Amino acid sequence: MDLFPLFLTLKVSLVSAVFTVTIGLSLAWLAARCDFPGKWILDVIIMQPLVIPPTVLGYYLLVVLGKYGPVGRFLNDVFGITLVFTWKGAVVAAVVASLPLFVKPARAALEGVDRNLENAARLLGKTEWQIFRTITIPLAWRGIVAGAVMAFARATGEFGATLMVAGNIPGLTQTLPIAIYDAVQMGDTTLANTMVAIITMFSMSVLYFVNWLTRGKY
Repeated sequence: MDLFPLFLTLKVSLVSAVFTVTIGLSLAWLAARCDFPGKWILDVIIMQPLVIPPTVLGYYLLVVLGKYGPVGRFLNDVFGITLVFTWKGAVVAAVVASLPLFVKPARAALEGVDRNLENAARLLGKTEWQIFRTITIPLAWRGIVAGAVMAFARATGEFGATLMVAGNIPGLTQTLPIAIYDAVQMGDTTLANTMVAIITMFSMSVLYFVNWLTRGKY
């Protein structure tokens, strides 16, 4: 069994999880704490990856990040960065696909924090960053961690958008779900079963951990 797809999947999932938490926490806080015109539009955009087909999501990303796309052309001309058909493109696809699974529980956790505690801290002269770091995050950490784990798991199983953006290049962009697809296509059921068992055990472990965490068991 070629272990490259497994290692690449872990690499993509870990890197994407960092970006997902960083971007998603800001979006979750914005959605939970701020009221502004058109807020529903932000909610729709964030949740969109959950309802549209992964290949459609991948197509949108391909159009935006491609050589002639607005973002792709800018990154290539200014920084010399190419995302399409690279492992970095797989990271972008994983971030976009997994973002809703982080934002939803993180937002719920932030909304559950008692604002009276935050207001009391403001009266004591604490800055917004100090309040967020010492009060909001410690009280909402359970939902944030659960969201981060779910986002990591979603990135691990991402297939459609990754295939569209990063392609299926063995030894370069072939992740574990894509390798499973290849094995099935080639009729190698032994290899396919092995990889399926790995990703199934992992997903079950993630779901068990999230269930344990959200129930507050230590």
